[in-house]
Amino acid sequence: MSSIFRTTLAVSLFATLLATGCQVQDDVADPDTSAYDPATDTLRFTGEVHLRNVRQLTFGGNNAEAYWSFDDSQLIFQSDWAEINDQGCDQQFIMNADGSMLDDGLRYRLVSSGEGRTTCGYFLTDGRVVFASTAGGSPACPTPPEAVPGVYTWPIYSDYDIYVADADGQNRELLIDSPGYDAEPTVSPDGRYIVFTSTRSGDLDLWRYEIETGETIQLTNTLGYDGGAFFSPDSERIVWRGSRPEGTEAQQYSDLLADGRVQPSALDLYVADADGQNAVRVTDLPGANWAPFFHPSGEKILFASNHHSESGRLFDLFLVDVDGQNLTQVTHSGTFDAFPMYSYSGDKLVFASNRRVDRQQSRDTNIFVADWIETPEAVDSTFQTVAVVP
Repeated sequence: MSSIFRTTLAVSLFATLLATGCQVQDDVADPDTSAYDPATDTLRFTGEVHLRNVRQLTFGGNNAEAYWSFDDSQLIFQSDWAEINDQGCDQQFIMNADGSMLDDGLRYRLVSSGEGRTTCGYFLTDGRVVFASTAGGSPACPTPPEAVPGVYTWPIYSDYDIYVADADGQNRELLIDSPGYDAEPTVSPDGRYIVFTSTRSGDLDLWRYEIETGETIQLTNTLGYDGGAFFSPDSERIVWRGSRPEGTEAQQYSDLLADGRVQPSALDLYVADADGQNAVRVTDLPGANWAPFFHPSGEKILFASNHHSESGRLFDLFLVDVDGQNLTQVTHSGTFDAFPMYSYSGDKLVFASNRRVDRQQSRDTNIFVADWIETPEAVDSTFQTVAVVP
C-alpha cells in the first residue's frame, strides 16, 4: 500500500509477508491463554473476539505496513516518527516483534538509506529485506503533484524502484526498476517470487519477479489500479486490491494516472493463481476495501474496509471467505485499523491503528501486535473495553 494513502488516511481518518517450503498449517492453534487477564488488555476493544493481549510497539507519528520476518522474530515497518526519523518522509525500520532491544542496542534500526521516500518493506526468506524507494531519483522527499480540486488522490511517484538490503541496512542495491513506478513488493512464503505493482505496462498492474532467475511476468491487464498483493500460505495464489473503472470513471482514471496520481476511493479484493490466471472478484462492497492478507488456512482473507462507515472515515479489519461469503468484522476501535499480517506461525497478528489506551482521538498511527484467537471463548465474547485514564 502506498505510504501516501496510509499517511493521508491516518492524518484525517480518511481525508488520512524460513526457508523455502516453510508454511503455516491449515489448522490454526490458539495460543495458551490460561492466564489471560482481561483487565490488563487495555488496547483491546469490546467486540474484538479474535484478539487478545494487544501490545503497542511504536509511540508517535505515522507508522504502518509492519510485516513479519520468516521466523516471526522481527518486523519491518515504515515510519515518519520524528523520534527515529528526522528526514521528513517515510523510511524503513526493523524492530523485534516483542518490542525488546535489537542486538545493536537500538529498538528501531534504519534499513533504508534515509533518502527519498520509501514504502512497502518486506523480508526475504534469507533474512534480507526488499522495499521501494524514490532515492534513485533524488535524496529529497518527492514533491506531490498539485492537488485536483474536489478529487481525493494520491501520487504515483515514477522514481519508485525496488531495492534489496541486509537486515542491518548494509549492501543496499537496486533489484527491480523501470522508467515508471515500481513498488509494493511482497514475497512468496516459498521464497521464489516477489509480486509488485508497476506502471511499465502503461497501467497500474501486478507483476511477478522470480528471485533466482530475474524473470518478470505480468499478472494483471485490466484497466484499473491493481496493487497491494500478497501470496497465500502455500504460495499458490495471490490476493490484492483493485479498481475496475468504467465509462467516464475509466477516462478519469486514465487522465489522473497520466498526471501521476490515482483516486483510491473505490477498491475491492481479487484472488488469482500465482501466475495471474483464474482471477475472481471476492468483494463487491462500497468504498475502499484494501490491505488484504490470507488467513493461515488460505480459505479466508483479512482486510481493511470503510464500507460500513457513512462518512468513509472509519476503517476496520474484516474477515471474509475467499468466495466472498461470511463477512465478519474483527476490529471495533472506532478509529483507523488496517495493514494486517498474520505471523507465519498463525497465532499472532500485526496491524496499524490509531487506537489509544485512553480512547481519545489521535492522528498518530502506530504498530500493534496481538494474539490471534481462532476460536473465541466466553472470556472473549464477554470482554468489555477498559479505558485507562491518564
